[in-house]
Amino acid sequence: MYFTDFDFEDEILDALDAMRFETCTPIQEKTIQPLMDGRDLIGVAQTGTGKTAAYLLPVLNELCRGHHPEEAINCVIMAPTRELAQQIDRQLEGFTYFMNVSSVAVYGGNDGQRYQQELRGMSRGADIIVATPGRLISHINLGNIDLSRVSYFILDEADRMLDMGFYNDIMTIAKQLPKERQTMLFSATMPQEIRRLADNLLTNPVHITLSLAKPADGIKQQAYVCYEPQKIGIIKELFADEKPERVILFTSRKNKVRDISIALKKRGYNVGEMHSNLTQSERDDIMYRFKSRHIDIIVATDILARGIDIDDIRLVINYDVPRDCDDYIHRVGRTARAGAEGRAVTLVSVDDQSYFGRIEEFMEQEVEKLPIPTHLGEAPAYSPKKKSPHAQKRRPRNHSERKGQRAGADKARNKHRRPANKNTKNSPKPQKEKQQPTSSKNA
Repeated sequence: MYFTDFDFEDEILDALDAMRFETCTPIQEKTIQPLMDGRDLIGVAQTGTGKTAAYLLPVLNELCRGHHPEEAINCVIMAPTRELAQQIDRQLEGFTYFMNVSSVAVYGGNDGQRYQQELRGMSRGADIIVATPGRLISHINLGNIDLSRVSYFILDEADRMLDMGFYNDIMTIAKQLPKERQTMLFSATMPQEIRRLADNLLTNPVHITLSLAKPADGIKQQAYVCYEPQKIGIIKELFADEKPERVILFTSRKNKVRDISIALKKRGYNVGEMHSNLTQSERDDIMYRFKSRHIDIIVATDILARGIDIDDIRLVINYDVPRDCDDYIHRVGRTARAGAEGRAVTLVSVDDQSYFGRIEEFMEQEVEKLPIPTHLGEAPAYSPKKKSPHAQKRRPRNHSERKGQRAGADKARNKHRRPANKNTKNSPKPQKEKQQPTSSKNA
């Protein structure tokens, strides 16, 4: 389906033509018309499928027709992270190039100059506010913003916002809005908490769901079944034939990011780190250096799996297997975006085999298993149905650990013994008392 098939205003079509947007993605094809009809909507689709344009274009089309109050905020878009808010704001700049529609992004971690820019945009009634929940709550509490005439309320990456603990903030913001409005909720997953949020905010919504069962067709998925110590060696082999560029390496724990980063830097790779312990300015610096190709590899937690505007990732490496199937879909979905091709490689240790097996079942496909280089030693057999060794009693690994376990066992046994007499040497041996027979009567 083509964008020209919709009843868009000329200004919208001119912007789409300038940006070379011609054909709709599936989520755009299914959601644009109901939104143009004024319906509340729940859209469920994985990241990178074009959800931003799916909700922006119908709203901009209505604003372009000029039936909304001037000098008033007409649309509020909520995003979980500063990076996603910036990404939405950049798309707005492109779509509104031929329109008299204003917007301002509102998010934390700014300097004083940026804060003043936010204040000016809100006081003058920017048509569209793109905001993170915490920052918008701050402006509401300070009386800096009037949301009483908002016509459109949009929640992007709603599941991510709830994961970050923003449920109460969203409900607080919603109370500032008029009841008569059009509300749109977009999410990659639909857990029970999202359903509860939707029930509280939306009226008779249209439900559009695209399957999360498998990643985009352009992603070449592969896996190495290996032992944990072999992982860095496998990564080195991956980069042996071709210099790594535009690579994201995901790990599930923050404390592993630094260890992996150090190991890769020792081998001469140009590496950056991304995790939630970094300050906003540090995260911005890493993203700038990665986009400008001063960094080839980012080692990251799942903070980079969603809401980050990087479209030309060549390779995604899962250093460990995510415990949630949706997290796997989002990680590998960072590559092969916008119809491009990409590669996703997962390192499956013995402890992670059962989790990877569940992911394969979820996607209804078996991921290609590559042999590890022979000089790294033998690989474990792939038995995803077998219980993880951590579920069984683990044997002590060395003499010190065995000694520690024995000491702990002795301590536990001694706890229940009668305390020894300090004068054991000089004390007479206790005589065994003669037991009196008992009867059932006295028992």
